[in-house]
Amino acid sequence: MSGAILSVRDLEKTFGSVVAARDISIDVPPLQTVGIIGANGAGKTTFVNMITGHLRPSKGTIHFEDRDITGLPSRTITRLGISRSFQVAQVFPSLTVIENMRAAAAIGRGKDSVIAQAMTPLDSPQARSEADAAVDLFQIARYRDARAATLPQGVRKLLDIAMAVAGHPRVLLLDEPTSGISIEEKFGLMDVVMSALKTRKITVLFVEHDMEIVGRFADRVLAFYDGTVIADEKPQTVLANPKVQAFISGTKPLNEDALHA
Repeated sequence: MSGAILSVRDLEKTFGSVVAARDISIDVPPLQTVGIIGANGAGKTTFVNMITGHLRPSKGTIHFEDRDITGLPSRTITRLGISRSFQVAQVFPSLTVIENMRAAAAIGRGKDSVIAQAMTPLDSPQARSEADAAVDLFQIARYRDARAATLPQGVRKLLDIAMAVAGHPRVLLLDEPTSGISIEEKFGLMDVVMSALKTRKITVLFVEHDMEIVGRFADRVLAFYDGTVIADEKPQTVLANPKVQAFISGTKPLNEDALHA
């Protein structure tokens, strides 16, 4: 797709004789929100790990803004403008919310080397300004002086995602943003997250098991099964796909005709 911010061609990852991902080719235009669904072991995390440099592809190419980033280290990919959050929030538990944000802002402006990052002042005027703006944007300012270890799960998730955005990425990959969040909180949390990311003009790919969340917040859905993409359409189309209903959402058994469709 011309003008894609992220373009993947023939991506494959093998571990010995095990094929974890295969034949993945997608284009993601700027500012699109893409939901990624699939059962455990379907290849979702492997795909995300290849995009973010945590795994080197066995085959295929990954281009970000017309630059080939295939196999680059994760730190380099982050510097180029692709960031991620994890299923388990990656925060500094002994630091307060605002200290976590200042650290993330300072690291986001630092250089590639660990020494250079260590020398970056965490309490500079710019770090303070960026941290203050982020806690306001993600609606966690009232927790600014609370230690991260004491935060409710939803607030900790918001802090983790805010920290991932501190380096001003153009693409953000979220790994199960509503995991561990109560039914009552999940839509409110995603409203805050998606509003903040749209404000920052960030292209989003998010892995999610909750089909209600996917249906409400994704512009497009990639459905993974057995290491490859079996559906790539608008949410309503993908969630109505017989293979998706049988293999992923479990809402309908798959008949023989649909299996070969």
